Parts: sequence; structure tokens; C-alpha cells
Amino acid sequence: MRLSRYFLPVLKENPSEAQIVSHRYMLRAGMIKQSAAGIYSWLPLGFKVLKKIETIVHEEQMRAGHIPMLMPTLQSADLWKESGRYDDYGQEMLRISDRHGRDMLYGPTNEELITDIFRSHVGSYKDLPLTLYHIQWKFRDEIRPRFGVMRGREFYMKDGYNFDLTKEDALHAYNRHLVSYLRSYERMGLQAIPMRADGGPIGGDYTHEFLVLADTGESEVFYDSAVTDLTFGDRAIDYDSVEQCQGVLEEFTSKYARTDETHDEALFNEVPEERRRVARGIEVGQIFYFGTKYSEALGANVQGPDGKQSPVHMGSHGIGVSRLLGAIIEASHDDKGIIWPEGVTPFHCGIVNLKQGDAEADAACESLYEALTAAGLEPLYDDRKERAGGKFATMDLIGLPWRITVGPRGLKNGVVELTSRRTGESEELSPEAAVQKIVEIYANHQTGRGF
Repeated sequence: MRLSRYFLPVLKENPSEAQIVSHRYMLRAGMIKQSAAGIYSWLPLGFKVLKKIETIVHEEQMRAGHIPMLMPTLQSADLWKESGRYDDYGQEMLRISDRHGRDMLYGPTNEELITDIFRSHVGSYKDLPLTLYHIQWKFRDEIRPRFGVMRGREFYMKDGYNFDLTKEDALHAYNRHLVSYLRSYERMGLQAIPMRADGGPIGGDYTHEFLVLADTGESEVFYDSAVTDLTFGDRAIDYDSVEQCQGVLEEFTSKYARTDETHDEALFNEVPEERRRVARGIEVGQIFYFGTKYSEALGANVQGPDGKQSPVHMGSHGIGVSRLLGAIIEASHDDKGIIWPEGVTPFHCGIVNLKQGDAEADAACESLYEALTAAGLEPLYDDRKERAGGKFATMDLIGLPWRITVGPRGLKNGVVELTSRRTGESEELSPEAAVQKIVEIYANHQTGRGF
């Protein structure tokens, strides 16, 4: 993409309404624009990152054997009344009526709807196990929406639902989700720690939240610092193996890590004092096992091997796709702007022409642009007739991991400058070598993450 033809409405000044780094940089980098309190339009740059995150979530869910689908944003209130949650959910639920006076709601979650789908089509244990998921817009009417996409009213979310014959099978689905979430977050350049949490309005005794440590986090968290040394890496996992998935769960949850809602001071004090940590965390996902809570209420039964009918065991599992953008920025930025991890960057590399209109510089930039594109990468070429300082400031603000700087002086020596956004380190390379290095960086990144 050529920046002269792109829609990137960057702001030079910090917006007064932005209280945290991610909100400030998303507005300044032209990623979002508020349309109402807690509701945003996703501008091209923000939309590209949103789709990158969504793609990773889809790939890892399907890798785990989960089946994608799509449910509507509007739901009939009848199902929620049947489950008993319509009156219990509270004012966060946006309740509406259609032109015929039928009670409807803008879905904050989909347990009722997915259970209705299941009970309409599945009647035998032979069709189990089954996990269905979708990525869809949700709405929760926060009383004080703030912090941009971190605590908005409308948000983009992956929610998945497992249906199993027994509790043991459902807990394997729980563990399978935990593994797939660890893979997803690491591919995004995040360390998201699974922490024992409270079930809230969804319910369930087994639940973990995944939290990214950040000063602006809404939750107070207590943890053993040894948990931050854990990484999933590129290990191969057989999702059908109960033992392997249980082993990952034990590895990542055996050390103390809890939110303030489930914090146990006595257990925390058993952690060696030098490893006890109290911090803030941003929730980016949660997994639940809630047994037969919804299947009993909604009559989602299957015939077992013994011929008897019994309610299925269920769980639900969510990832805040839109919230993840804010969490990544909170975890990866400096005073100049965003620093995107390679896995979610909107463009793989920026090209800065220091002297637009110079025949040699223009030709070199065009050649770099074509070579990177031919290699399957997306470069962003700043071909505007702007001062070099302004071009550098824009590239730093939008946070592309790599930048190639092209100028007449370097070209006389046959080199361009390749700069890492994260470290700030630069090296002079031939244009061909610069392209080859970027291609190798992304090839190694993809291999390491098992794309």
C-alpha cells in the first residue's frame, strides 16, 4: 500500500478524552473513531489489525478441532426467559422490542442460543463431543464505558461452546481450550497468564481468566513470579490426548495466580516471599465449565450408550478479539508510539523515501515495494512529499516492526537502512539483502508459531 493513497488520519496531539496509552495511540494512529460512548468505527489501520487477530483465533480454534459458525447479534428474549437469565443479567443487557412487540435483546453472550441450536439437531451421544464457536459483535451496556476498546459497550468476541456426554469429557474440552488460547496469545506476541477466576453471571465452578500484566489493568492480580517464566513455544500437542492437554493445564495453573475475586491470602503466603507479586492485569479471555446448568434449563438432552436420556455437559470459552488490540498496545509501546509484534502488524514493513521526486530514490523504493509484495508481504510505502522527520514520526506512531529508509546518500554507496522498531537498531544493507532479511524474519516467525 502507498501511503499517499491510504486513509490514515493520524493526529499530532494527544486527544483529551484518552486516559490510557492504548486509547491514546489508537486515536492518534487513525485506527478508530468514536461514534457514541463506548462504540467505535474501525478505520482501515485498526481494521487490518483486528482481522489479523481474528485470523489467529480462527486458525488455533480449528487446529484444536473446534467448528466455526455464525450466530446473530439480536436474540429472542424467550430463550433467556426459559433459562432464567433474562431478569438476572442486569442493566448491562440491551433489551429492545421489534415492531410486533416481541421482546428482543442485543446479545452479550450466546449460551442460550447455541444450546437451542444443539437441542434442535443433536440427540445421540454418537454426535459428541462437539465444540462450536463464532466470532461476532457483542453489546454490554457499561454504565461508564472508558479506555477506548478496552472497556467499550460494543466489542468483537470469539465465544465457543462445548457439548460433551460426561464431566470428564467436558473437562478435556476445557483443557483443550486452555491450550489453544495459550498458542493464540503467544502468536500475538503476548504473555497471557491463566488465573483462577470467578464465574460471574455465566456461572461455573471451573473457570480461568487469561490476563496480560499492565499498569492500566482493571483487575488486581496476585501471582507467583515463576509463572511468568512459562512459555508454550512451538511444541506439538495432540488435542485428542487427555494426558497431554491435562499436562499443559497443570504446568500453567499449578503455580499461584488469581484475580482479586478468588484471591486466598493463606495460599498466597505459601509462595516464597521473593516470588510473591501483586499487580494489575487486563483480561483478554476466559474459559468456563458449567456442567448441565443450561442443558437442564433448556432441555438439551442426548441418548447415552445405555439408551437413557441425560443433559449434556457444557462449557463456554471467550476471547476478546477487539480488546486484544488495546492489550497488545498496553504491553508493547514506547513514548513514540505503538510497537506491533510481527504476528499482528498491519503491514510487515514500512518504506520511507527521504527524497520523494529524486529519480534514483523513487526507483529504489519502487523496486523494494515490488520485491516485498512479490514475496507475499505487505509493505507500506510512504511516498508522500513530506519532510523526513514527519515520515519517521508517522512510522514510529503506527508501530510497524521494520522500516527500510531510502535516500540518495545511501544509494550512492549501494545501501539502504533497515531499522527495528522494537530495539531502534539500524544496519546498512543492499536493497536485495534488506528484502531477503525481512522475508526470512517473517518466514522464521511463521515457522516458530506453527502457522
